[in-house]
Amino acid sequence: MSRRLVALGATLLLPLVALAPIPSAPAAPPAAPAAPAAPTSEQRQRPALMIKVLSNRADLVSEGDARVAVAPAKGVQLRAIRVSLGQRDVTRRFALRPNGRFEGIVTGLKIGRNVLTARAGGFSTSVTITNHPAGGPIFSGPQLGPYECQATARDAQCNEPASYSLLYQSSDPSKGGLQPYDREDPPSDVATTTTDTGVTVPFVVRREDGFQDRDRYTILTLVQLGKPWAPWAPQPQFNHKVLMTHGGNCGAAYAPGEPPLEDYSGTIPADTPGITQSYVTALGLGFSVISTALDNTGHNCNVAMQAESLMMAKERFVERYGLIRYTIGTGCSGGSIAQHTVANAYPGIYQGLITTCSYPDTLSAGAQFADYHLMRRYFEDPSGWAPGVVWSPTQMADVEGHISIVNSVVADEGLFKAALDPETPCPGTKEPVAGNRATRYDSETNPGGVRCSVLDIMQNAIGLRPRSVWTPQEKAAGRGFAGVPFANKGILFGLETLKAGRITAAQFLDLNEKFGGLDVDSQPIAGRTQGDDASIRRAYRTGLVNEAENLDDVAIINFGGPDPGIAHDYAHAFWTEERLMRDQGHTDNRVMWFGAAPLIGDPGWANEALTEMDRWLRAVERDRRTVPLARKIVQDKPADLTDRCSNVPGVGDVAGEEDEVDCALPESLQLRLSTPREMAGDDVFNDRLACRLMPLERSTFDFLLLPLTDAQWEQLQAVFPDGVCDYSVPGRGRVRTQTWLSYSDASGEVVHGGRNLPPLPAGSADGWSSASFREILRR
Repeated sequence: MSRRLVALGATLLLPLVALAPIPSAPAAPPAAPAAPAAPTSEQRQRPALMIKVLSNRADLVSEGDARVAVAPAKGVQLRAIRVSLGQRDVTRRFALRPNGRFEGIVTGLKIGRNVLTARAGGFSTSVTITNHPAGGPIFSGPQLGPYECQATARDAQCNEPASYSLLYQSSDPSKGGLQPYDREDPPSDVATTTTDTGVTVPFVVRREDGFQDRDRYTILTLVQLGKPWAPWAPQPQFNHKVLMTHGGNCGAAYAPGEPPLEDYSGTIPADTPGITQSYVTALGLGFSVISTALDNTGHNCNVAMQAESLMMAKERFVERYGLIRYTIGTGCSGGSIAQHTVANAYPGIYQGLITTCSYPDTLSAGAQFADYHLMRRYFEDPSGWAPGVVWSPTQMADVEGHISIVNSVVADEGLFKAALDPETPCPGTKEPVAGNRATRYDSETNPGGVRCSVLDIMQNAIGLRPRSVWTPQEKAAGRGFAGVPFANKGILFGLETLKAGRITAAQFLDLNEKFGGLDVDSQPIAGRTQGDDASIRRAYRTGLVNEAENLDDVAIINFGGPDPGIAHDYAHAFWTEERLMRDQGHTDNRVMWFGAAPLIGDPGWANEALTEMDRWLRAVERDRRTVPLARKIVQDKPADLTDRCSNVPGVGDVAGEEDEVDCALPESLQLRLSTPREMAGDDVFNDRLACRLMPLERSTFDFLLLPLTDAQWEQLQAVFPDGVCDYSVPGRGRVRTQTWLSYSDASGEVVHGGRNLPPLPAGSADGWSSASFREILRR
């Protein structure tokens, strides 16, 4: 989006002084207190003071500041309170604010542990605030490099001061998206909007752009020019709700990217006339919008780095703009992956998810696409087929689990090849041209270079390959590459198609004999992919495979439509549905919409889902019962917010008019297509990265009208000498997802697979959500 950057000069600061970074002018000092009376024994038995670090967990703070509240017990006078940071008195930073809290922004935190103490009379309490660099990392583990910062960076961590600009919504419908606003020459076509707090204001937006964690973030807020804004006294149009927007695909980068804003992963440009993006709708309702480049899976397919960037952005927001009631995520494809996996592995960052073009995670879909890749190598080379074996396109698609081979081609060409190839060009890496020193991996000329595979960007989570399996390239680099967290060993591809009589035994045997596998460089090998045991286990432990164990505490609206053959069929939404059902016995915290528009169901649903999710979360917010949050989300869901199908031929069509009805369509009409592994006999969860093996039994093929010949049986035994998949037991390495993991130890050294962070420090992150939602962070 084009925008005019406005320098932080007098022109901007005078009317927006409290919107700029934390004001340096402190509150007036409190009057000197009277000599306090000694506390009674009854007073000593109760906490006279509590310190709450509102803007984040006290142990995960960054950028040298934190928003802190001191809560005195009844009878403790505010003027008696003294606050110190180590030996430094910081009481002047605190005051009774318009929101009724005694709070302030504590600045000057050193990197590492800082002790903040509040005293009143004979009482005192302390909290340790652990501060981290603005450039990170915090819990994502040692940062990978080399990394190429933007030209304007002030240091090697890409830090630079935030910049600010103004945008507006035009009253002219031919102007799509938000337009640049010039304070010196204000436009005459500024629209007005009435927020959900009932405040009518010109539709003018303030945009903050800055850097955290070596990458860009963006914060958008509806603003009344010329009026003050302080974090404890925001302008009245702000409703204290946040929308987080996401991008698509899955990739790796070693340079800053752009925070995504538009719906549908960029398929509909943000400035398309006649299309109102949901982030614009949200701004008009009084929401603020946050986006980070690191939370765009196409730029960074690493769940820990995604969660870290969102946490840092929320901290900055609470410190500079205001407390948050709840946060809603929205996004298509990779945007659904980021929401699902962050919500499951780092619960508390979101309260509601709006997912479309849906996938549950990267790695289980990645295993499906790896199967496509290898099947294509076999199917598209008839010269390699055994004598007498001929495959029709229909049979190929059948074995793949689809109605057309187009899906596998697009998935492979558009997603899998680039994501898994370590030699793929990715931002921040260089080839050895024009005198540049090569930084990108090349298996022949630069084995020690930066690998652009998404598995390598995940290496802190999944770990490195053990020395015992190193390739010549790994030996030359002097290190193991990121482990391979999936396998196809033991899979009888096409078994269900064979059972149905749609392929012959000769086709089945030839496919499995020549299927092959992939090495650590994603290059084909004759044998099956073995996978690295430790990496497979860590993929589950770290939440890179989303098993939905922790999604019961978020409300979810998922919508989509038929897939025209671009690897986004609605079946992936059902993967999440099945996993939710397995884990919690119901899916009542999730709503499923299916429509006729390819992939997205209906162009208007992004905005409708936003308003419906807002209605749902408002109901939960009002529920102050002492019952689990998961129960509130189910019980407080509006009764008329249900599954639906619309614009589907023969369904919801009344008297020739469009209509929407509760949906109980056959799954075939919702295009719940299959996968190569389901067609091999695996289950509907599609979460088995690698299977456990059992002996190959000849009786498995008793269904054949013509039994396997002795030669065919020997051929099959040679293909599966160690046995075949046993789908009656959990897959290899499957363990429960651990939440809030850190990927470094106290000295900053990597901890592959992560270590559990300590419990949430008392009084931490209360600024992230209303009280009804905070239970999820306390667990």
